[in-house]
Order: sequence, then structure tokens, then C-alpha cells
Amino acid sequence: MAKKTVASLQKGEGRTYSKVIRMEKSPKTGAYVFKEEMVPNEKVKEALK
Repeated sequence: MAKKTVASLQKGEGRTYSKVIRMEKSPKTGAYVFKEEMVPNEKVKEALK
């Protein structure tokens, strides 16, 4: 299943996006939560701020 997703991102406009995974601390439980999002390559640094 993952191979199909990766393969579809390698064609056409998929190359202009990057997957950003951030680790955030949950205010309720104190546990760490991972947030994933697809952002354009130009805005990766902004997304990580």
C-alpha cells in the first residue's frame, strides 16, 4: 500500500511537495504527538517554525 502512495508522488507535481513530520507535546496528557502534513518545497522552513 505504501509503495503505491510513494510511486504516485514521484510523478508530475508530487515532486514539488515534501512531507513534514513535527513532534508536539500534548497539553492535556503531556505525551508527544506527531503531526504530519504535506507542504510545498518552498515553505518547508516556514512549516517547521
